[in-house]
Amino acid sequence: MEVSATTQPAAATGADTVALGVFADEELSGQAPGELRSLLESGEAARAPKSLALAHAEGKRWLLVGLGARAGFDAETARVAAAAARERARELSARTLCWIAPEQTGAHVAAALVEGTVLADYRFERFKSVPQAGGDGAGEDERPKHLERLLVSSPQELGPAVSEAALVAEAVNAARDLQNRPGNDLTPTAMAEHARGLAGEIDGLAADVEGREGIAARGMGAFSAVAQGSEQEPALITMRYEGPGANGPALGFVGKAVTFDSGGISLKPGAKMAEMKFDMSGGAAVIEALAAIARLRLPLNVVAVVGATENLPSGRSVKPGDIVEAANGKTIEVNNTDAEGRLVLADCLCHAVAQGADRIVDLATLTGAVIVALGSTYSGLMSNDDELAQRVSDAGAETGEIVWRLPLHREYSELIKGTYGDLDNAPEARKAGTVVGGAFLSNFVGEVPWAHLDIAGSAWDLGRPYAGKGASGYGVRLLVALARSYCPQ
Repeated sequence: MEVSATTQPAAATGADTVALGVFADEELSGQAPGELRSLLESGEAARAPKSLALAHAEGKRWLLVGLGARAGFDAETARVAAAAARERARELSARTLCWIAPEQTGAHVAAALVEGTVLADYRFERFKSVPQAGGDGAGEDERPKHLERLLVSSPQELGPAVSEAALVAEAVNAARDLQNRPGNDLTPTAMAEHARGLAGEIDGLAADVEGREGIAARGMGAFSAVAQGSEQEPALITMRYEGPGANGPALGFVGKAVTFDSGGISLKPGAKMAEMKFDMSGGAAVIEALAAIARLRLPLNVVAVVGATENLPSGRSVKPGDIVEAANGKTIEVNNTDAEGRLVLADCLCHAVAQGADRIVDLATLTGAVIVALGSTYSGLMSNDDELAQRVSDAGAETGEIVWRLPLHREYSELIKGTYGDLDNAPEARKAGTVVGGAFLSNFVGEVPWAHLDIAGSAWDLGRPYAGKGASGYGVRLLVALARSYCPQ
């Protein structure tokens, strides 16, 4: 989709469809044709959020989109409105959609309109068979599946905000593509090749990949233990971006990328196991967020570490009761092989520290307990540093990828003490499951400020109008916003 801003009135653009928002407590914009005013006066159109009404005027289709009260209007409301308009535009076979930016709103709202539209326009059809030419086409939907062009009309100059929002939204969709690929296609090696490909395309971005032998040589016994059950080669993916004129702290991103998680010897139930292809979602978000940061040429340094592997049962698999040693010398009792993500992350966090990260944020689909606690609305945030936690929370609020901070009280560390080793990866008490996962990870960052995001409830089937079923790409926009917060203003 081609995305751009224009200072032309919407009626003067080449768009076949125009979207115009209306607040519950205000009159329509001066660009609105009389036909839209008539719809409101007759009651056919409503001002409530996501309400839609259609009129034809000035040779175009006009969509009137309810925005609710201005006092409650924010960027997330704009994303939702944009997604609703995008779906109606698809039903109308629109090819070029022009949004009239609501009056008295800033660039952040224009950016949100772009995000909501581009994310709602996403389809994953890589494995859909193409109907053969000459078929009867019965039941086929011949409407365009994607918009060709999106315009944002405003008297303000919104070009940079609109183009940057489009770039980041496309990065989210690229992460969704990775997430949606099945485990027999997106292997750890394929994920590493994708990272290398991005590094080859984008100036200032580098990627290094190490396999099974390299991981073992680094003393990463926890990561190695998870990977040893699969014939697929694991991948330790280290990516670096050095921004122009960067002189602040080196930001570190760490992502869990278990490309398929069967649970290992502690085998998961069969129901919904197919969804465990999404267990690499943290890694996908980290890779694509860093790619977006590099394309934006943000002036900061970032190191990203992704641990990619499968977790499968075999004669070589790590067993319940085994004890492994992480890269920092901590020993871990593996009492449940389905708590494998924290083993992978343990060594990846150590690696990020060793690579010089001064601030670290990790993303992982770590626990089912976070879904019980927070559903899909929030991801769980745990941190050893208040300032970093606040930055992450602010980035989440800005992007709609909202987080809820959970405590890391010292008593939780008592729950993860091992009987025969230093740590237990899965305490039997089953108390505070999400927090216990965070407490475990805190052992592998030393004194470095660190934040952990448990995105198990948000990575797929998010249920928002712009990201409903399937992969959500959650975390990409948050990480980009976080990186921006470290850039000179």
